[in-house]
Parts: sequence; C-alpha cells; structure tokens
Amino acid sequence: MEDKPHAAGPAHGLERMAFFSDAVFAIAITLLVIEIHVPHIEAPYTDEAFLKGLAKLTPSFIGFLVSFFAIGLFWIGHHRAFACARHWSPKLFAPNLFLLCSIAAMPFFTAFSSEYYGHRVPAAFYCGWMVVISIFNILVQRILTAPPVIDEHLPAEQPRMIRQRGLAALLGSLTAFVTSLFVPPLGQVALITIPLWRLLIARLAPSR
Repeated sequence: MEDKPHAAGPAHGLERMAFFSDAVFAIAITLLVIEIHVPHIEAPYTDEAFLKGLAKLTPSFIGFLVSFFAIGLFWIGHHRAFACARHWSPKLFAPNLFLLCSIAAMPFFTAFSSEYYGHRVPAAFYCGWMVVISIFNILVQRILTAPPVIDEHLPAEQPRMIRQRGLAALLGSLTAFVTSLFVPPLGQVALITIPLWRLLIARLAPSR
C-alpha cells in the first residue's frame, strides 16, 4: 500500500521523528569533546609543562567550539522548522535521515581539521561537509514549511524566515569552502559570514 501524505496520527509521527532527531543532534554534539584527548605530559610535571600541553590542544578546542555552535544552530533551525509542521508526510524520512547522517559525521571532520589545522584538504573537507549539511537542512525545511505538512494557520513570515536562515547557512558554508581552498587557516573562520548572508537575504527579499 502506498503511503499517504496525511497518515493517521500525524502528531505522533512528527513527534517520533523530532525526538529521534534531537537524540542524534545531542549525541553528535557530545561526541565532539570526546575527540579532544588529554595531552601526554612527561615528568617532571611542572606548571609550564601542563600549560604547553594544553596550548597544543588549542586547535582542538577551537574546532570543538565552532562545531558545537554550528550543530547547535542547525538544531535550532530544525526545531523551528518542525514547529511549523502539523501534518505527517513520509517524504520527510529520506531528507531527515540524510541530514542526521551528515550531522553524526561532524565529530570526525572536526577532529580531522583540528589535528591538521591550517592545511587545505582537512579545512576543505570540513567546510565542504558543512555545505552538505546545509543542503539536506534546506530540503527538510522545504518539506516542513510547505503544504501539505505546514500548519495552514501559520503566518507566512515564519516559514519565510526559516527558509532564509537555511539559505544563509548554505551561502556561508560555500563561502567558507571557497576560502578554505585559497586560505586554509581562514576556512572555518569564514563561517561567521552566515549572519551577514542572512542580513543580505532579508534585505533583498523583504517581508511582503
């Protein structure tokens, strides 16, 4: 039997997917810190030796913070998009699974780019993976903020804002990817252009 867009128990279906998604986001964001290993300090255990050992972990801590807030912001967008939904659709299965798969891989790409900070390939893979996440994020948002899934009584401004944020994340990730190819140490730093893209999109596509 073919699945119907409005299956029985829409609230239950949406809640199960939202809870499962929240769990994956939480696990991925937690695994980030596991990739930061305690530095090996040789005797004598002086204050200077400990500080030097921690200093060597600076790229790992920076990578952890960048990825923590990146995953956190994607989770916020995911939560906002699901808040717009009132009807279940099986079309959500594949895009949402691909999004969660890309989120789950973030600890690896974070550790890879942190271990070899400043090198082109690790930086490009990290920023390129952010592009992949952004694309799947947009696909999920488009389904959740359009008929027949979206709440019919929702103000038009809310789904428009969610879509604009998703597009800004993609453009910011693309900016970071291109930057990583030419100036690898600034690749992840270029992710800060996401809010700038959001402002530009909002200015070019004002609310009607």
